[in-house]
Amino acid sequence: MKLSQVLVASEAKLKAAGISSARLDILILLEDALHKDRAWLLTHPEIEVSDSQTRRLERKLERRARHVPLAYIRGHTEFYGRSFKVNRHVLEPRPESETMIELLKKLRLPLNPAIADVGTGNGAIGITAALEIPSSIVDLYDISSGAIAVAKHNIHLHELRLHVRKMNLLSRPLRPYDAILANLPYVPDKWQINEAAMAEPKIAIFGGPDGLDVYRKFFHQLQRFTWKPEYVLTEALPPQHPKLTNIAVEHGFRLLKTGDFIQVFTPVKIT
Repeated sequence: MKLSQVLVASEAKLKAAGISSARLDILILLEDALHKDRAWLLTHPEIEVSDSQTRRLERKLERRARHVPLAYIRGHTEFYGRSFKVNRHVLEPRPESETMIELLKKLRLPLNPAIADVGTGNGAIGITAALEIPSSIVDLYDISSGAIAVAKHNIHLHELRLHVRKMNLLSRPLRPYDAILANLPYVPDKWQINEAAMAEPKIAIFGGPDGLDVYRKFFHQLQRFTWKPEYVLTEALPPQHPKLTNIAVEHGFRLLKTGDFIQVFTPVKIT
């Protein structure tokens, strides 16, 4: 079958299943199947796709038509220009989380900052922080054994040596931290999420009636420490920001800056 025919038939199948990104998805799957980039695919419609390639593609299309996230089908995704393994034990990193890295890099950190990535999932945020700030010491924490295994794989993939701990938020930190990156569950329990997100681990998505229960527990933990991080970076829906700011203030932190979904808090200085 010619590439042009595969593209048309596959796009139609995904559209019929209600996949709004049908054309983009099939192009990505074809890039993987044929080991060619998108520009090549679009300029070689006459190329023949082998029977074995077509069968493998069909199996992936069937999964995507059931709204399985594309990243799970591929087994990897991109974050901050780098590839990371993902599977059903972790969320697919969202583009909005890249703002957390951008804001982190603009902070006035010490020469060798200690950074914690709490609720690390597949490790993308913490690993990216370690790669973008090479002098940093980065520790990764998650409550899920499955997520810890994926994060360890990605640490090895990017040739790093980072500590990874299974832990309920930051209940027993390995050390004091200069900055904490906390991309915790923040979707309200009754929020309607799309079908692809329904395939992702619910523990990493939903955060109670207003979505902020996990953050309440997290800031309560921070209040108990004898030390305070200079910066705490969080991710939440923009309409949640005022309430999350109030939670932080109640526990001794003030809002320093905001960027899209990300807020940066710093301890209130007592004079």
